[in-house]
Amino acid sequence: MEFEKLSAPSLKDLFIQQLQRMILSGELAVGTQLPPERELAQQMQVSRAVVNGGMAELAKQGFVEVRPRQGAVVADYRRRGNLSTLIAIMEYQGGILGKEEVQSILEVRLALEHLAVSNAIDRASDEDLDRLGRLLAAIAECDTPAQAAEAAWLYQHELALVSGNSILPLIYYSFKPPVITLWTRFCRLYGIGALCRNTEKLYDFIRARDREGASRWIDEYLGQAISGDQQIYTE
Repeated sequence: MEFEKLSAPSLKDLFIQQLQRMILSGELAVGTQLPPERELAQQMQVSRAVVNGGMAELAKQGFVEVRPRQGAVVADYRRRGNLSTLIAIMEYQGGILGKEEVQSILEVRLALEHLAVSNAIDRASDEDLDRLGRLLAAIAECDTPAQAAEAAWLYQHELALVSGNSILPLIYYSFKPPVITLWTRFCRLYGIGALCRNTEKLYDFIRARDREGASRWIDEYLGQAISGDQQIYTE
């Protein structure tokens, strides 16, 4: 039996987590002027370096806006946020995505998958598709939903790579944490076999260079996840 290494969060991490919690809970409303860094450091009994580094990270996540000579204010993270914001929200909610976030991710994936598949049909070599097929076979060999989700992500990332679009793999990689969460949930609800069938059918269309068939299947199986019989909003 193996045990995972335990590690305590740093003071900077604790500072960030407390500010995130206060913002996401509404305790700190959008537009609230935050105290100066010196005052925050005194109240929270940490160094100014901790506060300064934490504020910089919160600004990157879209939770605060640091204005020169005016200090920091709570930002509207829904307008200024990014993928880091989404991950922070997931962690705040114990890794649980709300229905709105799930549907939004699936709608983005629908658009990206059409692009990836269309380009792969045009540009991928037979060797590229053979490599994709081996990654597809690895999904069926997985024993747990978590393993299957990781394998499915590797397949999707490879699909983005063979599409020939240089930006697409970077986008897929950026969305890895929430996508892994959703695929794990899908496998728990409907089984690894269902994930394999959906992916294999799409691969068959790609292998046959059947753009129309692939497009219809993408709309069908992702449509089932968005509003059909294979929804993944809750477990």
